[in-house]
Amino acid sequence: MGKPVVIDVETKKTFRDVGGVFPEKLGISVVGMYDYETDSFKAFFEKELNKFFPILERSSMIIGFNSSKFDLPALSSYYVGDISKMPQLDLMDEIKKSLGKRIALDEFARETLGTKKSGHGLLAVNYYNEGKFDKLAKYCLDDVKITKDLYEYGKKNGRIYFKGPFGRREVVVNWKMVANGEDRNINLTLPI
Repeated sequence: MGKPVVIDVETKKTFRDVGGVFPEKLGISVVGMYDYETDSFKAFFEKELNKFFPILERSSMIIGFNSSKFDLPALSSYYVGDISKMPQLDLMDEIKKSLGKRIALDEFARETLGTKKSGHGLLAVNYYNEGKFDKLAKYCLDDVKITKDLYEYGKKNGRIYFKGPFGRREVVVNWKMVANGEDRNINLTLPI
């Protein structure tokens, strides 16, 4: 069993293109990943997902931001097993449990980390359609880095921040959990 990975998915299409909120119909343009096992960032384009999935399968936990509602469902149409059964920590889900509402990654990046996203999701679709694959990969990996840094900040400090209507607000988080990899009832694509 490996260590956690942080992921972010960019797609070829928008929800408007597919007629509703169907992440599995959007098509993957690129997946960005930080692998704690190798201490490295890597981008996998659609044709390289066969190299990405074995790393995901070996990981102890998938960390993402809105990953349970977007990233993993988008990946599900490419994966032969049930990707939703892999151990995961969706930072947005945890934040929503605490706040009762969803807040964008960029809001936490600005107030917690003093940085900001390099663009918005529709920009990634444009990069794909324009064939700007280097920019697409960089955009995706920038989001992975922000998600990783936010996760590590919250894990270390037990809180993260966003700007509310009345100033800076704190969200208490408990991200000290570590998935042990037991009881992983998933269909692995390759023998490990």
